[in-house]
Amino acid sequence: MIPFHGSQPAKPEGHYESWFLRGNHPHKPQAFWIRYTRFIPGDKKRKPLGEIWAIWFDGDEDRIVTVKEEFPLGSCQFASDRLQVHIGDCALRDHQLHGGANLNGHRIEWALSYQGDDRSILFLPENLYPARLPRAKSVVSRPQVTFTGELVVNGERMTIDGWPGSENHNWGSRHTDQYAWGQVAVFDNAPDAFLECITAQVKIGPIPSPWMSIAVLRIGEEEFRFNSLGQAFRANGRYTFFDWRLQTAQGDARLDVQFHAAPRHFTALTYYNPSRGNKTCLNSKIAQCQATLTRRGQAPVVLSSLHGAAFEILTDRSDHGRPLMT
Repeated sequence: MIPFHGSQPAKPEGHYESWFLRGNHPHKPQAFWIRYTRFIPGDKKRKPLGEIWAIWFDGDEDRIVTVKEEFPLGSCQFASDRLQVHIGDCALRDHQLHGGANLNGHRIEWALSYQGDDRSILFLPENLYPARLPRAKSVVSRPQVTFTGELVVNGERMTIDGWPGSENHNWGSRHTDQYAWGQVAVFDNAPDAFLECITAQVKIGPIPSPWMSIAVLRIGEEEFRFNSLGQAFRANGRYTFFDWRLQTAQGDARLDVQFHAAPRHFTALTYYNPSRGNKTCLNSKIAQCQATLTRRGQAPVVLSSLHGAAFEILTDRSDHGRPLMT
């Protein structure tokens, strides 16, 4: 059984673990992303930390506010048997989160509650979770939730009333070497549909693997899992900065997914890698997505989100043109 919420045991080579919540305005290109992270380096030159991230995206005003604070790990608490995280004055537990963080003269505060789908989604095949590889693992602990409460961005109070989103949990001894990752909690024309997908490459020693792409699509009670290793290598996933297309198949089902966001709707974050060095995460939560599911003998199902998709690119490159926040 995979523990969806409680903290995972750290590895001797280092460990990271994050719980992140994301929500989108039901109609406007606005979104928030809040991340609680435990970071344990694999070397003694860096200190173990608790990290708090918060980002506000406003596509109408082309405004992104990014904040982050770090705390000594000894002052943080992470429960192993339930979702209960305390980092500084910030807390996350089942159905509730509150806190605040500052960076470069900006501040975001939040006091939110959420309810919704408790049917967790295993993004990877279940047998890979206890395995040594891959070194990065994730579950969508609550795929479709609805947020209520308050968000304060640089003193401006915003009422969060019925914003759809998700609760997520990921961990590992190192970040995936490079990837494009996407998620849609609610499609504009299909509120019962949820999608998560990735195109990634990892290194085994110094040798990079072939590109792999996996996806999980849930529509109501029906779930389509395009995530076996064979499918991952056969899938066609290609991305550049800010654009991505993935095509995959399982049996008589075919899935074609496209993500896009304007460069100005991305912020660039520094993710500490437990093994060594850092990664850059280009992060947008107001991206576009269109997904087409085709099955033999049935009309195609076309799902679309104009600005409710999460879209991230993890990279070592610096030519993406987005200023690095921290």
